[in-house]
Amino acid sequence: EKLRAMHDRRGELERRMAEESGRGAGRELSAEYGKLLPAADKYRQWLQLQNKIGELQELQNDPDLGGIAKEECAAAVLQNDALEKELRKMFAPESQNNSRNCFLEIRAAAGGAESGLFAGDLFRMYCRYADEQKWCAEIVSQSAGDTGGYKEIIARIVGRGAYGKLQYESGAHRVQRVPDTESQGRIHTSVATVAVMPEAAAEDDVCISPSDLRVETFRASGAGGQHVNTTDSAVRITHLPSGVSVECQDDRSQHKNRERAMMVLRARIAEQKRKERLEKEAGERRALVGGGDRSERIRTYNFPQGRMTDHRIGLTLYKLPAIMNGDIADLLSALADADDGEE
Repeated sequence: EKLRAMHDRRGELERRMAEESGRGAGRELSAEYGKLLPAADKYRQWLQLQNKIGELQELQNDPDLGGIAKEECAAAVLQNDALEKELRKMFAPESQNNSRNCFLEIRAAAGGAESGLFAGDLFRMYCRYADEQKWCAEIVSQSAGDTGGYKEIIARIVGRGAYGKLQYESGAHRVQRVPDTESQGRIHTSVATVAVMPEAAAEDDVCISPSDLRVETFRASGAGGQHVNTTDSAVRITHLPSGVSVECQDDRSQHKNRERAMMVLRARIAEQKRKERLEKEAGERRALVGGGDRSERIRTYNFPQGRMTDHRIGLTLYKLPAIMNGDIADLLSALADADDGEE
């Protein structure tokens, strides 16, 4: 009934847009039409498929065409099942966070220098995926590894649906490969952790009193020229009640570093509150597929075998070079489907 109503509304909007083309009201109608169009199109396809299945079922008793009709009907039923799954997904309640920008935090963990290199590889993977999605990755803070890569890097991913797509990446990512520094060809295992948090919106319940903050400024370290090293442009902000601390030194402007640090701080506190709410609501669906706690190994990247295995859903893909180059759309889609199946 809801689909039929949307289908009828689509026809009404098409008529009204033709009448009010070029006016402000016409633009509003066009925006509503754009939102309705995907579901209305799927519904139209579904109606056509129902008619086709009905006709094929009638032909199954025909002595000449019965065999072909049965085969085509079976294929149409499978197509119908897939289409109905897409329609159910369209009407599934979407978290208000899914459409938001997000913060991506990657940290080197066990494995020494190789862990830092792997953290760099993961960051490049996500950046290339972001490019494909027409998103923008803005580095908020970074700490370079001793031999390359990162000890820690925080980036803001700007683009509609960024959190919705990347939310399942939180957890411990394990890599198995022969490091460049390994002379005997032995495979080493290293770990980097990933945390993905939705950007806190203005309406979120994240009230931060200035009196609860300790703000420290200091001279930035690392690359950036003489100006960076001779002015107190770096900022560290600590939220005293929660103990959450954020450091930002990637910009030459102290004001911009403070602004970015506050954005990350708001996101971390909002995420902390969200997790506390989930823990209190026993029986509610988990925040991430399979738990996804940072300390939990969620995925293994095995370079000698050219495979990636996501342990939460038991998915193994033998296209590791492509994955490290940002080809993770199929993986993220499989995780989202598994999460939908748990509802």
